[in-house]
Amino acid sequence: MKKLSLLIMSALISMTMQLQAQATEYKIDTRGAHAFVQFRIKHLGFSWLYGRFDKFNGNFVFDKSDPKASSVQVNIDTRSLNSNHAERDKHLRSADFLDVAKFPTASFISTSFIPGKDDTAKLNGKLTLHGVTKEISIDVTNLGGGKDPWGGDRQGFSGTTEIALKDFGIDFDLGPASQTVEIMLDVEGIKI
Repeated sequence: MKKLSLLIMSALISMTMQLQAQATEYKIDTRGAHAFVQFRIKHLGFSWLYGRFDKFNGNFVFDKSDPKASSVQVNIDTRSLNSNHAERDKHLRSADFLDVAKFPTASFISTSFIPGKDDTAKLNGKLTLHGVTKEISIDVTNLGGGKDPWGGDRQGFSGTTEIALKDFGIDFDLGPASQTVEIMLDVEGIKI
C-alpha cells in the first residue's frame, strides 16, 4: 500500500511538472527594440496624430497548447511619450493630459486570454492610466514563435484596442472627433 501511494504521488508530481513546463514565460524585448506601444488619435477630425512610448517593460506567459492560461503584465513610463514634436509632447505630458509628474507610470495586467480563430484572441485586463484603473479588451494576433539565430526562443504578438480619454479622467476639449485613442501593440518576447 505504501509503495502504491508513493507511485501515485510520484506520478502526480511528474504530471504537475510537465504542465508547468508547457507554459513558457517571456520577457518583452525592449532592449533589442522588438516591441512597441504606439497610439493614434484624430487631430481635430482632419488627420491622425501618431505617437509612442519609448520606455516600457513587461513579461508574458504563453502556452500554445493551453492559450487560456496565458497572461501579460506591462509597465509604461508615461514620461517617455514621443509624438515627434517637442512642444506637443510637453503639452501631452502636462496636467491637461497624462499629468506625468503625478502619474509617471501606466500599467496593464491581464485577467483573461480568450482564444479565437486563426491565432487570434481577446486579451482582457486592467489598464491603469492617469490614476484610473479600467477593464479593457485587446484584439490580439499571435504572429508566431520559435528559435532565433542567437539560440533563444521567441514569441510575437500584435494587438489593438481603443479607449475613451474621459474614462481615464482626461477631459481636455479636443472636439468630438478626438475623444478616443487607438492603441497599437507589437510585442516580441524572449523566453526567460
